[in-house]
Amino acid sequence: MRWFETPNFDFLGKRKVAYILSSVLFIASLAIILTKGLQYGIDFRGGKEFVYAFDTTVNTQDVRSFLTEPLGSSPEVKLFGSDSEILIRTDNELSTDEVQNLIEGAISANISGANFSMEKSDSIGPRFAEDLKGAAAQSVIYAIVIIFLYILIRFRKWTFSAGAVAALVHDVVITLGIFTLLIDVVSFNLLIDQNIIAAFLTIVGYSLNDTVVVFDRIRENLGSRKANFLDGVNKSLNQTLSRTFNTSLTTFFVLLVIFLFGGEVIRGFMFALLLGVLVGTYSSLFIATPVMFDATKKDKK
Repeated sequence: MRWFETPNFDFLGKRKVAYILSSVLFIASLAIILTKGLQYGIDFRGGKEFVYAFDTTVNTQDVRSFLTEPLGSSPEVKLFGSDSEILIRTDNELSTDEVQNLIEGAISANISGANFSMEKSDSIGPRFAEDLKGAAAQSVIYAIVIIFLYILIRFRKWTFSAGAVAALVHDVVITLGIFTLLIDVVSFNLLIDQNIIAAFLTIVGYSLNDTVVVFDRIRENLGSRKANFLDGVNKSLNQTLSRTFNTSLTTFFVLLVIFLFGGEVIRGFMFALLLGVLVGTYSSLFIATPVMFDATKKDKK
């Protein structure tokens, strides 16, 4: 770790390589998304949900397993308030009563002597799901616009805003592409729902925090000493490298532990955050700052 004490890496000298790598990942992610389509959860597709209370503890993974065949797809099953209450959500297109009969028949057949009762049922209509999908997309767009304005006001230069927003769009698109690619490969749920949208907004915030720290140091170095622009920016990246690496590493390990031992329900959310930490750390070093550097050079010309 001593090489982080006085680093002297030429980040800007490698920016063209980073641009090529990021362009390939970005275009590939867009191609995957456009070809395969985003895989939405029940929140954005519409479906039905039921809450059941049991007289004993329930294993949600077992319930999800034996409900998959009668419902035609893997339902979302998670604890609801206590170890003896579960929430079941499915996109099965049958009527609510027919889906209820399928669920209760499967429970009776697979959990011997189970005493249970349905506490409530609800249906998410297609119109509501479409409205929710639009609101989720707007929330991400609004967040990026507000961030652009915040950086512009804070640093008084549009080039800083351009670098920050380029990194954020880069992070979100690549993470979405990886989600779409792996959805049929991994065993846990990667469908895009409200939790995943929350994870994307968290990724945006994390990446922005890293970027602002670097930008602040750039402003300090360029304002306090007579150095050329390239040397000042490279020095700022090296001075904040230790802080960036340590913060990202500790955050990543905490998220990894939760991902491994936190249970099935939040695994997709944690996976999104893990990807966000990796991609966000990379983009703050090799996308946000280099884009700002090149935009500033062109602006001066």
